[in-house]
Amino acid sequence: MSHSTPPADQAATTGGSREGDRRILLTGVTGFLGQAVLRSLLETTDSTHVTAVVRPKGSLSGRKRLEQLLRKPIFSSWADALGADGSDGKAAVKAVFDARVGVLEGDLTDMPALEDRYDVVIHSASSVSFAPPIDEAFRTNVGGARNLYEALLASGQDPHVIHVSTAYVGGMAKGLRQEGSLQTDVDWRAEYQAALEARDRVEAESRRPETLRSQIRSAKLRDGRMGPKAVADASEEARRAWVDERLVDFGRTRAQSVGWTDIYTFTKAMAEQVAEELWTANGHRVSFVRPSIIESAVRNPFPGWIDGYKVADPLIMAYGRGALPEFPGLADSILDIIPVDFVVNVIVALATQDVSRRGDDAYFQVVSGASNPLPFHEMFTAVREYFVKHPLEDDNGKPIEVPEWSFPAVEMVEQRFRAKELATKAGSAAVAYLPATKRTREWTSSLHKATSGLTTLRMYIELYRQYTKTEMVFDDANTRALREELPAEFLAEHDFDVTGIDWREYFGDQHLPAITELTKAYSRAKSAQRKRASRPAPELKQNENALAVFDLDGTVLATNVVQQYFSAVRATRPRRAWPAELGGLLASVPGYLRADQRDRSELIRLVNRRYKGYRSDELRAVMQGEAGRRIRSSIRPEALEVIERHRAAGHRTVLVTGALDVLVEPLSDLFDEVVATHMDEDASGVMTGYLATPPLVDEARANWLSKYADSRGADLSASFGYGDSHADAAWLDLVGTPTAISPDLGLYAVAKKKRWQILEW
Repeated sequence: MSHSTPPADQAATTGGSREGDRRILLTGVTGFLGQAVLRSLLETTDSTHVTAVVRPKGSLSGRKRLEQLLRKPIFSSWADALGADGSDGKAAVKAVFDARVGVLEGDLTDMPALEDRYDVVIHSASSVSFAPPIDEAFRTNVGGARNLYEALLASGQDPHVIHVSTAYVGGMAKGLRQEGSLQTDVDWRAEYQAALEARDRVEAESRRPETLRSQIRSAKLRDGRMGPKAVADASEEARRAWVDERLVDFGRTRAQSVGWTDIYTFTKAMAEQVAEELWTANGHRVSFVRPSIIESAVRNPFPGWIDGYKVADPLIMAYGRGALPEFPGLADSILDIIPVDFVVNVIVALATQDVSRRGDDAYFQVVSGASNPLPFHEMFTAVREYFVKHPLEDDNGKPIEVPEWSFPAVEMVEQRFRAKELATKAGSAAVAYLPATKRTREWTSSLHKATSGLTTLRMYIELYRQYTKTEMVFDDANTRALREELPAEFLAEHDFDVTGIDWREYFGDQHLPAITELTKAYSRAKSAQRKRASRPAPELKQNENALAVFDLDGTVLATNVVQQYFSAVRATRPRRAWPAELGGLLASVPGYLRADQRDRSELIRLVNRRYKGYRSDELRAVMQGEAGRRIRSSIRPEALEVIERHRAAGHRTVLVTGALDVLVEPLSDLFDEVVATHMDEDASGVMTGYLATPPLVDEARANWLSKYADSRGADLSASFGYGDSHADAAWLDLVGTPTAISPDLGLYAVAKKKRWQILEW
């Protein structure tokens, strides 16, 4: 095949084609396999025109999304063959691309009408997730196939359809799995309807009072300090997650109940039924391509090409990081892996070569197990040899030593994982009761990372052990027969003879270096992100519309409302009264802590009750003396520096606190505005112990800040916020640059999740 560029007078407008081109409709073009098929058609054939079904995404049109593929490494060899050096070369590539590739804007779940005519349809689109909710899996994999075939029927045309499926559509079984139509009594229409109805049933179940009460309790424990709206939001988020988890379980369990390993293989089997009923049974031609586990390329577009982790790769990299000491697979089972370019070559052969097969002869299992079997223990040996020779590094830059597997029984691995999960759960529960310090925050982060890692590994093991303990062997007689029918000049560039693959060489020289580089690239990106976060704060931009909003306790000051009260006692009461006051405070501390866990405003009310009988003018007077100087001296130096930087940049500095206004007057000169709690007083100026207005904390502060910004014409997206408590998360979320200052464990978790800056003052 040549790689010539069509003459300028032959290049059609975008979406057009040249006379005599074989017209191909391609679904799933943005996926791993789809983009490889498109690259091969462009680079190795001259007389094909491809129309890709691409849905718009956000503000990007389908055409723009398709054009973005040209930036990917997979198309570099094609661009090089066209001479893409410089701006003129890139323009030439774009012109050829526009002439040979059109776009049908749309989605298989809402298939547009097929107004153009096609010689070939390559259906490679599907959801490749192994654990989606059952309705999503059926809507995409089964409903999408139904919509495509119904659109083809409605168009009145008769293209050859190449339907990409999977070798695992036959479900759980032992022995040789031959090519040919599936023999099953499971009805795709009934299953499709039941899957869509499942969401309605689960949604109704999720709204039962007992289910909602459980979610509300958990939300209160986790987010109660942020306020009732945050609790409601968290409760509703938990309900939606519960619905999805139930629907994932529905899919997994239903698939296994009728003999499939997971919802992916089950829905792909149902999609084959759709094709047979709607297309084959109506006299049209379908070729079914059933690859096994698709991994990186052997030759094309270049050795080792892969687009993100595929099925086996997360487990391989978990092993390389030392996180997978054992795996419950059968050492002598056949792990059926097929390089992506072999699958592409079979598809391109069916799409462009004059071969015609129908019936059971049109099912092509593109696999390795029958012709070049790879026992699981040999794959493990190749992987271990690679990581012994090329070890990954831990966070300290030291090489990671990979374990030796003994392939124990499932029960033994399960016991070990369970023990680790219980240990991390107990550790997390214990740390939750400790004070928030830099050390406990580090412990929290480590335990969360460990828990997340164990959860992910358990998911991978549950999923992949079905593929590593199988006793199935997939026959590829039809695929081998297809190869024998193809011309030698085609096979010179599109061969798919799996017998020539040296698996140890494939893993050691191609696949493992490729996925290791993916991991290192990800680590470099994370490292660069951490470096950016640890850099000194950049010079603040001048902006008179920006606010810099500060919390007081634990942020600007290292003290809290209880300590502030005792400072007032020391300044206004005789020394002999101090022990009694201190004893009363200490006795109240457990209640204060419980109140603070429930609701920050409750703590403020309880502490401020103690000011009953004080005179505001008396407190104001002592704040002008030594007591005020002590408060000034407790300002954190980092806070002073940041406040000054914001003022120098023209930002309006605002202190918002639940502390009494008379107690924070010594700080008023530092800020453009101070908003504090005011105490109710009787006619003689004596404090009643009741607040004049509710304290501005958690969501109340967020609501106040929104109104304040509107009244000042301030831009919250350009504003800054500084807080230390989980309660502060409610209002920190409103500003463009939120910062957690020596945060408690609740705010620390929010800041980590939302990638806010975390500083130790």
